[in-house]
Amino acid sequence: MTTLPRSRPLTRADLDAMPDDGHRYELIDGVLLVTPAPGTRHQRASFQLGLALHRSLPPGLEILHAPFDVVLADDTVLQPDVIVVRRADLTEKNLPTAPVLAVEILSPSTRRVDLLLKRSRLEEAGCACYWVVDPDVPSIIAWHLVDGRYAEAGRAEGTDVLVLDVPYPVTICPADLVR
Repeated sequence: MTTLPRSRPLTRADLDAMPDDGHRYELIDGVLLVTPAPGTRHQRASFQLGLALHRSLPPGLEILHAPFDVVLADDTVLQPDVIVVRRADLTEKNLPTAPVLAVEILSPSTRRVDLLLKRSRLEEAGCACYWVVDPDVPSIIAWHLVDGRYAEAGRAEGTDVLVLDVPYPVTICPADLVR
């Protein structure tokens, strides 16, 4: 059992001391978030989304799946479900800057954190694009940075097709992510 400090916000060093126990450990403003391993529908959506993103992936970019640390500050370390990153920005251990695209796949236990806290932290950090996938609907909402704020780039539900130009041209049908 890891003992956490009680008199200060947590840092990356504290996060590195967490056990490898199947939970996802993230920090937002020094506050520890612990979530269980995702279920089947979530994993299926993550995998299928990765395949869809890979079809038109430009050179120099790479797709990674959680768990993989995105270090936005010493007190904010996230693990988005899917990220698109510049290969040049990666270290062996983490991504020490905002990704090009961060995607969260919603679940009942993470919905509010994904839609509010993570979205705002990634926006502040300059993450060019942020998407949320709801595998239960199924649906996708995509935002991209415009003058430092997220603006909706598009949304699709069920068998509707989402066609986006940012962060690069991609076409996705939400229903295909959960089949």
